[in-house]
Amino acid sequence: MKWNLLIKRIVFLIAIIGLWQLIYSLNIFADIIFPSPIKVFGALYEGFAEGDFFVALGASFRHLFSGLFLAILIGTLIGVILGKSKQADETAGMYLIALQSIPSIVWVPLAIMIFGFSELAVVSVIVLGGTFVMALNVRSAIHNVPPHFVRAARTMGVKGFGLFFRVEIPASIPYFMSGLRLAWAFSWRALMAGELLSNGPGLGYTLSYAQDYARMDQVIAIIIIIGVIGAIVDNLVFSKLEKTVMKRWGL
Repeated sequence: MKWNLLIKRIVFLIAIIGLWQLIYSLNIFADIIFPSPIKVFGALYEGFAEGDFFVALGASFRHLFSGLFLAILIGTLIGVILGKSKQADETAGMYLIALQSIPSIVWVPLAIMIFGFSELAVVSVIVLGGTFVMALNVRSAIHNVPPHFVRAARTMGVKGFGLFFRVEIPASIPYFMSGLRLAWAFSWRALMAGELLSNGPGLGYTLSYAQDYARMDQVIAIIIIIGVIGAIVDNLVFSKLEKTVMKRWGL
């Protein structure tokens, strides 16, 4: 079954590249706007061979890990407060949903005004991009703890912090894992939004630099890198981790 799926995906990818080459051969767009697959793959090889893409990737992952860690930490704290406090949820919960709906790129001008064209501005955009979705999932996790778990624990004398750490946290782990997966996805997008308007280094900055010099082959090459990394990390790390947890929890 896995081999059949792999073959289908490879055939689909070949078909996409073939369609791409056909459109290029028909000269519908100018070469400077729509480069051929060969030229784009050449730009990919050149970028990695010269080391430019490795430097950009290293900087982007440094920004991402810093911002994602803070987003998970802050988002979890906010989510726990909203999940455990009815007053906090009724007052701040609505605004949390509003903040989560704001696209990451909207935060970029504010971050630049506060931190300037620095790496700290990029990290702050990542934090804002991942915090709110993490908080919403943690809040939902606590709200969705089965009531009979809580009642059973209380009949056995478990309450207070013991109830929270021994019952509510283990029961909310599946929702927490979903929050991690979404926080990663939102933070990855926020990273690109922040780096596009930064002074570098990073993939987003390299993309903006290539656009300024009309290097569409490099632009498309970097877009491919961004998409491939996003898909690989989601499928090989967060998706498998989420499925493992769901399976263990009988979901």
